[in-house]
Amino acid sequence: MFLSDSIKTIHFVGIGGISMSGLAEIMLSRGYSIQGSDMQDSPIIRKLKSHGINIKISHNAENVHGADLVVYTSAVKDDNPEILEAKKLGIPLIDRAAFLGGIMKEYSYGIAVAGCHGKTTSTSMISIIFKNAGLDPTILLGGELDSIGGNVRIGDSPYFITEACEYMENFLKFYPFYGIILNIDEDHLDYFKDIEHIKNTFIKFIKLIPKEGCLAVCADDSNTMEVIPHANCNVVTFGIENETDYMAKDIGFDEFGHPFFRVVKKGKDMGVFRLQIPGLHNVLNALSAFAVADFFDISADVVRESLMEFKGTHRRFDILGTVKDITVVDDYAHHPTEIGVTLNAARKFPHNKLWCIFQPHTYTRTKLLFKEFASSFKEADHVIITDIYAAREKDTGEVHSRDLAEEANRISNNVIYMKEFDDIADYVVKNVNPGDIVMTVGAGSITKLGPMILEKLKR
Repeated sequence: MFLSDSIKTIHFVGIGGISMSGLAEIMLSRGYSIQGSDMQDSPIIRKLKSHGINIKISHNAENVHGADLVVYTSAVKDDNPEILEAKKLGIPLIDRAAFLGGIMKEYSYGIAVAGCHGKTTSTSMISIIFKNAGLDPTILLGGELDSIGGNVRIGDSPYFITEACEYMENFLKFYPFYGIILNIDEDHLDYFKDIEHIKNTFIKFIKLIPKEGCLAVCADDSNTMEVIPHANCNVVTFGIENETDYMAKDIGFDEFGHPFFRVVKKGKDMGVFRLQIPGLHNVLNALSAFAVADFFDISADVVRESLMEFKGTHRRFDILGTVKDITVVDDYAHHPTEIGVTLNAARKFPHNKLWCIFQPHTYTRTKLLFKEFASSFKEADHVIITDIYAAREKDTGEVHSRDLAEEANRISNNVIYMKEFDDIADYVVKNVNPGDIVMTVGAGSITKLGPMILEKLKR
């Protein structure tokens, strides 16, 4: 164990976070006393409490009393009262990424899925494949997967599967044996200076992989291909557009927009594979999973069956329900590239008109990718943009959702700005028609809107 014997009680600041909650469950399973705090209640908090974890809904200095170690995330500021109290009392502090890296180091085969988009989906696919292959992996996801009953699975084997987020260079604290890079794009520009800074960070990441390990990269992404020469390990490629080690050919879509395709491994036909989730981008995610499975000698049949089993993770083209032939879908997309591929996937789903209700995530991202966001809604018939979700930032008044709606209208002329969720729900219910798809899109509180719309439709 990477922790000293003196540590018995661990306190997690922001324990309700998707990754933090998983780490808390892993350490609870190892016999540690776990406690934590968060700013608001949630289903994740209630699940942790059901396991006997003591959680305070607040950030107060006394919450850390009795702890031998305090774990915190990048979102927690230095002036947080619990951080200040831990320093005052001399309680050791460790950030989430370093803590996760410490756990990962204990496993012989750490599998880290990196990239600016698609990490949760690819990691979930790999997780189901390894579970079905009987390899009993420990899994930590950035989303909830029904096949493992949540966002964490505690196994008893040398395999550890997790997402590797580039934000704040967090994944440089990991210990990958097998790394995947799905794509490299401009994002998290509140931290990164530019795309070169981002690429250099990914170069550092691939240098963490040992010589006997492997790196799988998407050959259809030019930024990703630029980092390959810096790898000191085995390298394989996957893709659709370019000649690669693992290719998808003869791609088609069923009546629900679900892809089917033939996998060609180094010139050898591996047969037809089918997905139960929509979108061409998910073919690339599936190829990444195939490449990992092949390295660890998992049969193509197990991969085929596992991909058919995978119905998606929560908040990734998550169909919330259908009322009066109107389907409401929720999706985590919060970057222009993600919005584009998500709406493109929705286009292949049977529908009349496609509605996109978007909540921008952070002022920095909205400002720095303003033009890209404005042009990302082309596939939608109706677009509503609501206020920016601040997350970790403060509003400086430099950018507003009204500005984004105005700019988007210059391109597609189908966008309106609305502030209140209740007003949006009323507007949609009044104007939507049978056969339409309504998508709520974003990484913030937009999750509340889909159920509101469904409830109003029922009335």
